[in-house]
Amino acid sequence: MIKHARGHLSTERCLVMGIVNRTPDSFYDGGRMDVVEATEHALGMADAGADILDVGGVKAGPGELVPESEELARVQPLIAELSARTDVPISIETAHPSVAEASIEAGASMINDVSGLADEGLARVCARTRASLVVMHNGGQIRGRPRHPRYDDVVIDVIEEFERCAEIATVAGVADDQLIVDPGLDFGKTTYHSLEIMRRLDELTALDWPVLVAPSRKDVVGETLGLEPGRRLEGTLALVGMSVMASAAIVRVHDVEASVRVVRMTEAVMGRRAPADPVRGLWD
Repeated sequence: MIKHARGHLSTERCLVMGIVNRTPDSFYDGGRMDVVEATEHALGMADAGADILDVGGVKAGPGELVPESEELARVQPLIAELSARTDVPISIETAHPSVAEASIEAGASMINDVSGLADEGLARVCARTRASLVVMHNGGQIRGRPRHPRYDDVVIDVIEEFERCAEIATVAGVADDQLIVDPGLDFGKTTYHSLEIMRRLDELTALDWPVLVAPSRKDVVGETLGLEPGRRLEGTLALVGMSVMASAAIVRVHDVEASVRVVRMTEAVMGRRAPADPVRGLWD
């Protein structure tokens, strides 16, 4: 079970987190929607089966530095509107405690931190508000593209980073059931590293924390298949299915409807979900 600022989420099945960008330079969808359009887009994700809506106002990868005031101006009105119109938990993707706290006041209940607690104040915000906290392994590189990253064992490095972040969070007062970990596909990694993480994902899901996997249209898909972001859906869905098979708690995606179907089908094969309409061969 994952506790967040406004309740809890069961991890008996894989949860689908829908990406809602308010980032003008996003690598995929550009975040060009105004608040009204972004709200309707996010509500459509909720209708399609999203369990969480993840709102971001700053590009996580290489890009411009955005003042915290501008980041908050991008996300706060959207979060407030969504929290008034849906009960689906809202996550704020940010590395800044001030943005996180204001977003929680506006209606968010989870914090998604791709910086790996570069600012430990985020952990204190989570402890104070009881928001969930996602911490990501980034290999020490967020704003720039990775240049020849090297690991003796990338999975061991990821685990050690999880342990470091968990220690910071615990000292700050974050409860165990508030913490979620993300191995950070692409971030500070070559495509070979990200593929190895996917092959060995069960080593991460065997740990003490729920694992979030964010494969959506990333370079690990594009470089493997030789495709630009707009053509990476099928590769993304393959990694979604693998994540479910490895018992990931959450998959973070742009394409909610297709991902929900992959999650449900995979869980049915695994015996974790009953078929929706099992009538074949069962009629009188």
